[in-house]
Amino acid sequence: MDSIFSGVQPTGNLHIGNYFGAIKNFVEIQRRENISKTYYCVVDLHTITVWQDPEQLKKETLETAASFIAAGIDPKKSIIFNQSRVSSHAELAWILNCICRIGWLNRMTQFKEKAGKNKEKASVGLYAYPVLMASDILSYKSNLVPVGDDQKQHLELARDIANKFNHDYKVEFFPEIKPLIFGSATRVMSLRDGQKKMSKSDESEFSRINLLDDKDTIRNKIKKAKTDSESIMGLEALEDNGEFKTDIVVQRPEAVNLLNILCAAENISKKEAVSMFSGKNFSDLKEGLSDSLISKIIPIGTEMKKMITDKKYLSSVLNTGAEVAEEDSKKNLLEIKNIIGFN
Repeated sequence: MDSIFSGVQPTGNLHIGNYFGAIKNFVEIQRRENISKTYYCVVDLHTITVWQDPEQLKKETLETAASFIAAGIDPKKSIIFNQSRVSSHAELAWILNCICRIGWLNRMTQFKEKAGKNKEKASVGLYAYPVLMASDILSYKSNLVPVGDDQKQHLELARDIANKFNHDYKVEFFPEIKPLIFGSATRVMSLRDGQKKMSKSDESEFSRINLLDDKDTIRNKIKKAKTDSESIMGLEALEDNGEFKTDIVVQRPEAVNLLNILCAAENISKKEAVSMFSGKNFSDLKEGLSDSLISKIIPIGTEMKKMITDKKYLSSVLNTGAEVAEEDSKKNLLEIKNIIGFN
């Protein structure tokens, strides 16, 4: 039986990239039959690698939990909790820090991107972020992790750490970790720049569709989304496997992004999306995409707004989930300590 772990940072402004790239997939996983447990975590420990306002962090933790439930994750079927309430994550992270090699972390491209030219001023937490991610997964001996393309490198590191632990201590304790990558828009790009990932931290609100946006806002943002001067491409833009050709992605990133978002919203293939709009103007695609997003996102946003006002309920969900996660992870941590020689 497979065990699933995945998480979302509580940094506010949850958008369709978070939904199509992660949360929507969490809901689909619930329907699988060969899953023993699913752990969906609000990863607040990861969030404080950069400074957070304490009150805002509390608010956004509840908002993220609300987005999980509003999107269809059932707290009775899946374990929903926030990371800081389960001490095993931080404790195991230290053990894994001693397994991980500095050279491995030096290869992590996300640290280089986020730290930029000021890496000497970046926190140790930001540098060691991938080890904590490995701890999140391995605390539950999870073997399947839903991730976007940008997290695959971190997942490979988690697998390397797990393998080295097993090798060093001559055990087969941790399972092989595999990524679960879903759908047509695992990496949703900015509406203002098709070469940049859609981000909560982008200064422009018009770069993203937030889960709490209203109908008029969604339609206006899509209307103003950046495009090029050509008509929508035809089937010649696709490889035999149904993916966009590399030169098309490079030359027409905004067109590719809007079509990818439509595929994710409607659960259709790129071939179907291209066939629907081939040769048409972007105004036609934007109208269809707006209608699709409004039908999918507005019900989630409406439910989120209701849920956010019921802090008692959201706190109870997180508390209950944390109790289960604490019990499961402590059992594994005790075995790890025995292997190492701590007990």
